[in-house]
Amino acid sequence: MIEVEGLVFRYPNGFEALRGVDLRIGDGEFVAIMGENGAGKTTLVKHFNGLLKPTRGRVLIDGIDTKEASVAELSRSVGLVFQNPDRQLFSETVREEVAFALRNFGFSGEIVEKRVERILRLLDLSEYADTSPFLLSGGERKRVALASVLVWDPKHVVLDEPTIGQDYLQKERLRNLVMQINNQGKTVVIVTHDVEFVAESKPRVVLMSKGSIVGDGRAEEVLSDRELVDRASLIRPQISELADSLSDRGLPRHLIDAYSARSAILKLLRDKGGCP
Repeated sequence: MIEVEGLVFRYPNGFEALRGVDLRIGDGEFVAIMGENGAGKTTLVKHFNGLLKPTRGRVLIDGIDTKEASVAELSRSVGLVFQNPDRQLFSETVREEVAFALRNFGFSGEIVEKRVERILRLLDLSEYADTSPFLLSGGERKRVALASVLVWDPKHVVLDEPTIGQDYLQKERLRNLVMQINNQGKTVVIVTHDVEFVAESKPRVVLMSKGSIVGDGRAEEVLSDRELVDRASLIRPQISELADSLSDRGLPRHLIDAYSARSAILKLLRDKGGCP
């Protein structure tokens, strides 16, 4: 469990990035943290593995106070994939990059090899195994960074802007992978501006603005609430706008994704006798 209690964080220049944040994320939850640039999203998740320590308040990871644990200790249970993969990559080849943490944690050579090959296949990176990660595209480097974290199987996985640089097909693969990880009982936290990705994935949504949480609930409820979304300086999903415009025809207002909208429209037509 991730517990955040009265978290205040000030950077050395005095800027207060987090202003009394309270948040509890249960084991096995899937949570999207959303908001405008500068809302405090990345600052918040960097507290989950001890990269940042609270100015005031506390953060507990499975009961462990992050002030009393090192980043190395917390990283065994919290895997964080940075928004910018170039801050995370350093090895000469993709294979070495993905294997590094496993070797550092003391896994045997056989286990390292099996896990690395599996995760490279899963993220469509096998053909780049012996290539320098710095010769890959931004989206490919993002997947290498993701692979280098997922390979050691942390209990809690935190992804900062995972869809940046990914085309639609890669986003769908990523969404399926995230759902698969979550279905295995792992906690998944994503920081993202991608409302359409969140709308299709339907996690719990936490909205932030100016260092505080301004909304928290089911994706369908939060992303269809115009006032909340505006407060977080986001744009509602296109389907939500459509549902609003057709609500006087009987379409539910809480629709946020195409699949649910299709089902609701077909039901509406059947009820009105316009569809077999």
